[in-house]
Amino acid sequence: MEDEYPVLLDTFLSDSEARLNALGLAHDARDAEALRRAAHSFKGSCGNMGAPLLAELCSQLEELGRAGDLAPVPALLAQAEQEFALIRTLIESERQRY
Repeated sequence: MEDEYPVLLDTFLSDSEARLNALGLAHDARDAEALRRAAHSFKGSCGNMGAPLLAELCSQLEELGRAGDLAPVPALLAQAEQEFALIRTLIESERQRY
């Protein structure tokens, strides 16, 4: 199990960057359903990795996508990116131990 932990951390970091990008692309395309799906998926992985604030931001993005209300999305995306930057720093520090 310990051998898998660094892989889990690396996977979360790379997947999270891709998921944040997908959220931004969905917003840029004005695709509320794609935003909802991407946010839902990212919310689950954030919850599993112990990132509750990022999971909550994803939950809010998911609800906005469900409602088709894209106006508040840029501010929430900015918050999600800031939160992920903090999480990335913590995970990279943790990763140095392995």
